Amino acid sequence: MIEIKNLTKIYHTTHQDIVALNNVSLSINRGEIFGIIGLSGAGKSTLIRCINMLEKPSQGSIIVDGQVITALNKNQLHLARQKIGMIFQQFNLLSSRNIFDNIMFPLEIAGIPPNQARIRVNELLEMVGLLDKARVYPDQLSGGQKQRVGIARALANDPKLLLSDEATSALDPQTTRSILKLLKDINTQLNLTILLITHDMNVIKQVCDRVAVINDSHIEEVGDVLSMFTNPSTATSQSFIQAIVNKDDPIEYSHNLLNSHADRSSRLIRVSFIGSSAGEPVISSMIKKYDIDANILYGNIDRVKDVPFGNLTLELIGSIDAIAQSMDYLKNSGLEIEVLQ
Repeated sequence: MIEIKNLTKIYHTTHQDIVALNNVSLSINRGEIFGIIGLSGAGKSTLIRCINMLEKPSQGSIIVDGQVITALNKNQLHLARQKIGMIFQQFNLLSSRNIFDNIMFPLEIAGIPPNQARIRVNELLEMVGLLDKARVYPDQLSGGQKQRVGIARALANDPKLLLSDEATSALDPQTTRSILKLLKDINTQLNLTILLITHDMNVIKQVCDRVAVINDSHIEEVGDVLSMFTNPSTATSQSFIQAIVNKDDPIEYSHNLLNSHADRSSRLIRVSFIGSSAGEPVISSMIKKYDIDANILYGNIDRVKDVPFGNLTLELIGSIDAIAQSMDYLKNSGLEIEVLQ
């Protein structure tokens, strides 16, 4: 759906040239929700604005649905943008127009006949759950409701691509979840490709199929979201994951435990699990099967979309042979084992 090739964007100032994007290449599949995550200043907003040519790249090409966006003239670009919807962090609604007319606005610009446009607006109001708010004005709505209007307006011309520029960063967590659920529903119902940029890994976790990590103007890592959470390969992605999936262990407590079993051996391990193994009673089965005790020191479980994953820090207490057999049992059960001490 989107093919970005060797994209570079340089801002020229009086004192220096600022490289916002440096030789970025990326492919986004039709119908997926693709996330781009990065810290402030990493280049993610510049990237999404280049895709609809709100920013003109310094070099490189962008292909959207088979059309080379970077090669279009002004009139061609105007038509192409009608099939690229965009939602913004600050909503960008027209305060002088009610909700119905805000959504009507892009249809007026596109020259859609009024009767046909009104039918489309009502369909969109129903889709985003605001049919009863058609005649109120933006200042009478909550932040979440304003963003729903922004989404409806972005969908007015039946786009093939929806760009989301930090669309939930100004919202509280509960409202953010409701907006993300709406985007997931729209993606499913319309088979709409959604490109979403954020600095919040929780947003990526809840809705995205794949994600790219952008840092210092270039793409560091691309992969499916579950792999990114369970096995991040760069320092940047590891820092984002660590912010919401804490693997820090209570080491001081662990030292005391490891020194408290003079008559038995003890080993500290971290057990990582994913998918169906997260729902299996593997630990209790291990305890029953072998003459061993398992002391749970720390653990968490989370989900990426509908797939559970997590980790447990265990102290295994028993004979050396029993500990070795127990660890083999966990590995053979599809769990990943890391010996901590």
